[in-house]
Amino acid sequence: MNIRLLPLFALLLGLTAAPRPAHADDVRYRDHMRGARYGEIVVVTGGPFQFVGHVYNTLGLNDCPEATWKALDPKQIAKQWHARSVLLNGPRYFLMDRVSIANPGPVATFGGLQARHLADVKISLFTILKGHTKPYTENVVSRTTTYVYRAGRPVYELFSPDGREYVMQTYALIVDPNLTMTDLATLGKRLHLPSGWHYRVRTPDQDLVLKANGTAYVLQDEMDNSYQRVTAP
Repeated sequence: MNIRLLPLFALLLGLTAAPRPAHADDVRYRDHMRGARYGEIVVVTGGPFQFVGHVYNTLGLNDCPEATWKALDPKQIAKQWHARSVLLNGPRYFLMDRVSIANPGPVATFGGLQARHLADVKISLFTILKGHTKPYTENVVSRTTTYVYRAGRPVYELFSPDGREYVMQTYALIVDPNLTMTDLATLGKRLHLPSGWHYRVRTPDQDLVLKANGTAYVLQDEMDNSYQRVTAP
């Protein structure tokens, strides 16, 4: 998930209550995810030093139509709610093949675009002040998900100097609007990786399963592509 903040002061259009969790046993599954287009509206609350972004995702509701996405007017949305800020994160494309997510939340409408509350992310004062997070720096996301990358299909990975492995979960059209899935095979040549980091493309011979049991550790490269850290089962 990207954390590029816009200078807005809004929450949700058409809602009158804070986000609420779904039933604890509510888990939803979706196949054929690879290449699915989506966008996120992240509603920022809290402060003055620590903030929370409530992530609303268009997955399953629409494919983030370009005209509708570009027509979103955060200033108009700001009149509806009183939030610290709002970010528009997208368009993006998923790279896993199957996903399950626990506790999907309510649906909100933003300027005609529907999105569902799926996660929360901690946002620092630095991010609020600077307008973006540092590339290759972890962000803590509260969600319970399982991502499955099918055997025989490529995965795109980052490795930190201390051996942490991150798998790309989405690629973004935010920095490069012309980026395609095909381009990911040679993306490493375009990245300005910090010392000791490296990018790898591989094709696993068995399914790769990436779980987050309440907490996911996510970072972005400088092109705003998003990666989740591989953790112990």
